[in-house]
Amino acid sequence: MTSSPAATDAPARRPRRAGVLAAWAIVALAVFAYLISLGIWQVERRAWKLDLIDRVESRIHAAPAPLPSPADWPRVNRDDDEYRRVTAAGEYLHAEEALVQATTALGAGFWVLTPLRQADGSIVFVNRGFVPSDRTRPETRRANQPEGTVQVTGLLRIPEPGGGFLRKNDPVANAWYSRDVAAIGESRGLASVAPFFVDAEWPRPPAMGDVREPDYPVGGLTVVAFNNHHTIYAITWFGLAMMLALGAGLLARDEYRLRQRRKATLAATGDRHDDRPH
Repeated sequence: MTSSPAATDAPARRPRRAGVLAAWAIVALAVFAYLISLGIWQVERRAWKLDLIDRVESRIHAAPAPLPSPADWPRVNRDDDEYRRVTAAGEYLHAEEALVQATTALGAGFWVLTPLRQADGSIVFVNRGFVPSDRTRPETRRANQPEGTVQVTGLLRIPEPGGGFLRKNDPVANAWYSRDVAAIGESRGLASVAPFFVDAEWPRPPAMGDVREPDYPVGGLTVVAFNNHHTIYAITWFGLAMMLALGAGLLARDEYRLRQRRKATLAATGDRHDDRPH
């Protein structure tokens, strides 16, 4: 039994043309550089995020400072001011409060955002805390509706304009899905509204073992958390770059071996007419 010619005389694969290899090299180098740049960017973002976390941690544990005055409002920004502990004094305008849908450690319900009118007439909205759906009416929480001048301590927060995920705020229907204090203030005809709000601390934390129902709204539920997946992202981009480099190296080795083998074959057969890669 003899082997068929197709099985024994199959031509060996020829090396690729130099122009094709050059094009592949340029594309691979560009993609490699892009992946490395993404990895470096994630490393830089990680350093920035860790610095931000450190700054925020120092802010939330610092002694409260006076609320920024209207003259300072244009300079308030997320990076420098969010989660600063602040204190303010004024009178709550309970009739103008807004209920913003919320999901908290106490369940689903609403944030109670109430305008606080300060001595100079300016308004700052205070997130007084969480209420469940059966405590949305003010008369159901009379025990925690302070009148007259009050002192508020809490964390300065930057507004959330527009609405929530897949839901837009509807001022006409008084339906709020984000703490957009500018829109809420406008819907209530309020002037000189601060471009931030205050998440109030809860002045009456429950004692150990106290199972009584709290006085709503319940403050102090601010969640201070930052996603920090930059290390994983950096490893991913650098890993892809290394895989690309490895693939390019294997291809180069394969092409080198093909050229060496073809040279040896041509030298052995004395063929000088077909020494061109395809």
